[in-house]
Amino acid sequence: MRIASFNVENLTDSPTSDVPLNARIDILRPQLARLAADILCLQEVDATKHRQTHRREHSALKALLRETPYQDFHLASSLDRNSGLPRDKHNLVTLSRWPITCSQQLCCDLLQPPLYRNVTSEPPQDAAAAVTWDRPILHAQIALPNGQALHILNMHLRAPLAARIPGQKSGPFAWKSVPGWAEGYFLAAIKRSGQALEARLFIDSLFDADEKALVAVAGDFNAEEKEVPLHIVMGDPEDTGNGRLAGRALVPLEHSLPHERRFTVVHRGRKLMLDHLLISLQLQTSYRDIEDHNEALGDELVAYTLIDAAPDSYHAPIVAKFELNE
Repeated sequence: MRIASFNVENLTDSPTSDVPLNARIDILRPQLARLAADILCLQEVDATKHRQTHRREHSALKALLRETPYQDFHLASSLDRNSGLPRDKHNLVTLSRWPITCSQQLCCDLLQPPLYRNVTSEPPQDAAAAVTWDRPILHAQIALPNGQALHILNMHLRAPLAARIPGQKSGPFAWKSVPGWAEGYFLAAIKRSGQALEARLFIDSLFDADEKALVAVAGDFNAEEKEVPLHIVMGDPEDTGNGRLAGRALVPLEHSLPHERRFTVVHRGRKLMLDHLLISLQLQTSYRDIEDHNEALGDELVAYTLIDAAPDSYHAPIVAKFELNE
């Protein structure tokens, strides 16, 4: 069994896109073929409104997967809760060779979003408002061929970019004041950590139901292992201080990679491991190896300024190999 995660970065067939879909397919399809995944977690899959039905569909994804083994895989997708259809931007999609017996998405379902009153907004904010997450978590339960059930969480946490504060921005990436930016950065950290907390609450509910549950968490955390979101999701005994909870911890598979290969994004010359595969101890008994396909990865900041209409994703895909027990 091969489980993979890949942030394909704004996969769309919108006519307003700077990069034609065919150009992106030429780059992305060989990467997907190399993964040879049985279960594939994708992030940033956009959906386009169909001209006739006016319903949003994963048309760009279907075009990418056409004439590949993935086109016949079972599919679970995050959805807009109002329409019941995929959102226009940044959907999560999980593809599986084996049946997906159930799927659900979580977004402020297991905890009340925290209330916060802005202090730098213009005009001043009169009352506290809920700080909700930008994206849901996608859970899929997969029926493995050996009769076991695998729970896989597909995640895309908010990037560490300051959240909007009313009246404090002078442009898409420019702020009117340092306090305004600082408060936006603080709110972004709340959103990212809140998503991670909801994932951990759900993971523990799986262990409550079955202490030997097979659990995998995959996706773009926009955070490295030493940062708060990873600590929350992993639940390491060194953090909880309780060895009786060790069976509920998740193992980061990137530890199998040599340090010089341990990165999925290059930003301003820094090599960062932002995409992760975390697994339960019960699943670790079947774990054999992990690959990080980062050989051709460019610097996302340099590419943004130097390359016109780059078709690449500036996230490297990762894939882990398991041997299923009979």
